[in-house]
Formats: sequence, C-alpha cells, structure tokens
Amino acid sequence: AHDQKTIRYQNTEIKELMTALRDVIERRVNLFGVGEPLVQVEEGGIIGNLNDQRLVVELPGVTDINEAVALIGKTPLLEFRLFSENITAETIITPENFDEFLISTGLTGRMVKKATLQFSQGGGSGVGFNEPTVALEFNKEGADLFQEITRNNIDSPLAIILDGAVISAPIINDEISGGSAVISGNFDPEEAKILVRDLNLGALPVPIELISTQSIGPSLGTATTEAGVRAGILGIILVAIYMLFWYRLPGLVAVLSLSIYIALMLLIFKFVPVTLTAAGIAGFILSVGMAVDANVLIFERLKEELAEGTPSVEEAMRNGFKRAWLSIRDSNISSIITAIILFWFGTSLIKGFALTFGIGVIISMLTAISISRTLLLAIAPVKVNKLFGVGLK
Repeated sequence: AHDQKTIRYQNTEIKELMTALRDVIERRVNLFGVGEPLVQVEEGGIIGNLNDQRLVVELPGVTDINEAVALIGKTPLLEFRLFSENITAETIITPENFDEFLISTGLTGRMVKKATLQFSQGGGSGVGFNEPTVALEFNKEGADLFQEITRNNIDSPLAIILDGAVISAPIINDEISGGSAVISGNFDPEEAKILVRDLNLGALPVPIELISTQSIGPSLGTATTEAGVRAGILGIILVAIYMLFWYRLPGLVAVLSLSIYIALMLLIFKFVPVTLTAAGIAGFILSVGMAVDANVLIFERLKEELAEGTPSVEEAMRNGFKRAWLSIRDSNISSIITAIILFWFGTSLIKGFALTFGIGVIISMLTAISISRTLLLAIAPVKVNKLFGVGLK
C-alpha cells in the first residue's frame, strides 16, 4: 500500500492512514453488507520492515478479477466542490446527479499537504474556547486556487468530498490566502479526528499499488454452503412433517404458505442480490422458523376459539387470526429491530446475517397473515372435526 522510498510518516500515522483506507475500501465493496467481504490491514513482522503494511481484501462470490481491481484499486479521491444554485434543502445527492448539483473547482487532495486536529483558544469567527477545529494546509498550487475560490464565493458552502461522499460542507467566511484554512463547526473531538483522518487519506502522496491478486478455489466455501443448504432442506422437511401430523388440514396450509414464503425469499435474494454465504443461510433458516412460529400461534388461537364453542369454523378462523395478530406483530417487530441494530453496528459478516434475517422476518409476517389466512378461509370445512382431525394432545 505504499512505496518505502516515499514514507514520510511515523509508524502511528501509517496505522491511522491504513485504518482510514480500510474503511473506504470496505465501504466500496460492501454497499449492502451481503457479500461478507474481508478487508484487513496486514502489518510487517519482526524480521521485515515494521512500516511495511498492506491491505488485504477478500471478496466471496466475485469471479471477475478485473472488476474487483477496478472497484478497490483506485486511490480514494478527495475534492472540493461548490453547490450549484438549483440545489435545495430537499435535494438528495446521488451518483446520477452528482455533477448537476456539485460544481467542480479543480481543487483536489493532490494539492493538500496535510490536515491536523487543533483546539481553539477562543475568539474570532464565533469559535469557542478549546473547541476542536480542523487545520488544513495546501501546497503552492492549492493555496492560489483556494484563495481564488474563497474570494469569489464568500458566504457559500464548500463541499469536501471523499470517494464520492460529502464528508463536510463548511461555509466560506472570508477570502483565505497563504494556503492555510481552519474548519470549525461545533465538532466533538471524535468527529474532528475522523474528518482529519479522511482529509489526510484523500491527500496520500502515493497511489494504491496492486501487489498481487489470487483466485481462491471454491471447494471449502462450496462444501460449507452445500452443508448449510442440506441442513436447511432437512429442517424444512421435518417441520413440514410435524405441521401435517399435528395440525392436519391447517398444517397443510402452513406448508403451502411456507413454500410460497421460500420462493419469495429466493426471488428477493436474486434481485438484491444477496450472496448466500454461511451467515446468510443461517439468517434465512432462522427466518423460516419465525414463519412457522407465526402459523403455530394462529392455529393455537384457532383451536382455542373452537374449544370455546364458536359455532362457525369461518368465524373461529377470523377470530383466531385477529387474536394471534398482536402476538405475531410484537414478536416480529422486536426481531426486525434486532436485525436493524446488527446491520447498523455489525461487521460485514454480521451484516449478511442481519439482512437475510430481517428480510425474512418481514416476508414471513406477511405470508403468515395474508397467504395462510386466505388459503384457510378458501378451504375451510363446515364441520369442526374435519379441520384438525385427531391430531396430538
């Protein structure tokens, strides 16, 4: 990730830059968190150079090496842009309208010498005492261009963009000469530190250099995936047998509903797309269990309605679904909240599990309530004893 001849950083600074680089690369390859990429920093050993650090990226499911290199092999781009006049507070900036709402100034990370974290001594520009600020220093070319930009755009925001994402948009208060600027904005120390890190990342004096690529055979991953698929199929078959044996006709409806649920899930996985690794399969199988659990709640409430002497099977079904809905709703909402938390704070491996589990819970709730209810009402017998048969007690 660097050329030893051009190292100008201390060992601790290299570690911070490599950590920032890892975060940017992981964001590039893990947009939805479903591919479970592994992005890690590999440090030099005792025998080798301790400053020799490399970034190792593993991408499960990616077969096109050239595509992978194009995705992760470019230096993170830092640039400074002005907002266009037609942008509003409701405007959402996307890759498609990036050039429409953000005007290029020609000022890029190539012209940035360094960014540092400072604490103000109070006074001037409304900056409080000991408030974290970010000091930015440009080279001669950048200083001249920055002075021109600030002179012509006083009271306008200047967007600081790293790798296509706006990381800050400070307001230009005055014309700034000399190549030094200070960014303030009620930062807490951690926010300011992250901004400094990102600015220095975009200002790296050397590009990312591809050292080697390697295609790893799929034998281990294939074996793990096949084992997970076999376990899932066996589990679904056993659950289907149990539901048929215990609930008879409603059990058959549950099996049909479960089949539709599985088909919908696989269709969604195809369109997202989702790479079904071991963690993804685990989340999918767990969501199948949630789908079955919803049907069990519905059938038990239905049996209670019939035991209380509800005269009509159809009326018992409607009451059973109505009573079961509250329990199904609450349990599924808690599971969805858990999936969101895991996806938001988890690593790429956890995100893959959380996404498949969260999607599965939402679809299972809809299929249990809508599909199972529709099928049961469509084939409901007139006599109660024809509904559950003998069953088990």
